[in-house]
This record gives sequence, structure tokens and C-alpha cells, in this order.
Amino acid sequence: MITTKEILALLPYSDPFLFVDEIKEVNEQGCEGVYRFRENLPFYRGHFKEQPVTPGVILTECCAQIGLVCLGIFLLLSEEQTFSGKLQIAMSSVEMEFLNATYPNEEVRVVSEKVYFRFSKLKCKVKMYNSNNEIVCKGTIAGMIKPGQHA
Repeated sequence: MITTKEILALLPYSDPFLFVDEIKEVNEQGCEGVYRFRENLPFYRGHFKEQPVTPGVILTECCAQIGLVCLGIFLLLSEEQTFSGKLQIAMSSVEMEFLNATYPNEEVRVVSEKVYFRFSKLKCKVKMYNSNNEIVCKGTIAGMIKPGQHA
């Protein structure tokens, strides 16, 4: 059985560009995880001066890391793919709709639903919720995820 700790350990990101705090649930159909946007993140200093707000591109990245990459790692491990922890990841398409702002120190929950996973391409529907369970953003993200090649 694949643990969420194993998935988190294989993520190819680190602070300040890691937007996954915890995976709540993952299975063949989707993934759910959370992240708290800490007020000391560097992009808040200039986006916007008087009332910082999380940029849409960062919200999209959080959705991609939790909803696409964590799910993709789970699916690769479920197929008994072996790899040395090096992944080849590339986003191939994204379409997002932004409905609410996200502010510093806000915790969000991302829920993804697999559309398909074949030939190393994963496509998911994603939704991000704020602490009031309101949808922050939603959309479709697709990307390629496969084990890295050995040198």
C-alpha cells in the first residue's frame, strides 16, 4: 500500500515553491490535499502593497501540485513503476476560473478528479476551496508525468 508520506517524499519541489502541506486522501480516481499560504511567502511583498493576495498563477500551481502531481505519483506507484525519485513532469494545458481571493495565512483544500491517465499523460478536474468551503478556483489541468531516465 502506498502511503501519503511516500508521495510527499517524491515531490520534486522544495520551499518556497512547495504548495502541499498534507494529502488527506488519494486513490485511483483523485486526490485531496491542503496547503496554508503562510504570510512570509515572498510573492506577498509585492502583490498588492496594501492588501496582499495570492496570485492566480500560484493558486494554479498549488492545484497542479496536489491535484495532478501527487495523484500522478500515486498512479505511477500503483502501476508498480520503479524510479529513483527523479520524475519528469511537464504541464501541458491548464484552464482555470478564479472565483474568490486567497489571502496570507489562509488554508485551502484542493480536490482533483481524474479524467484520464494514459501514455504518461494525466488530465484532472480540480477545485480549490477556502476555509469557508467556498470555491476559490476550478478548472482542468493536464500534464505529463513519468519516471526519469537513468544517466
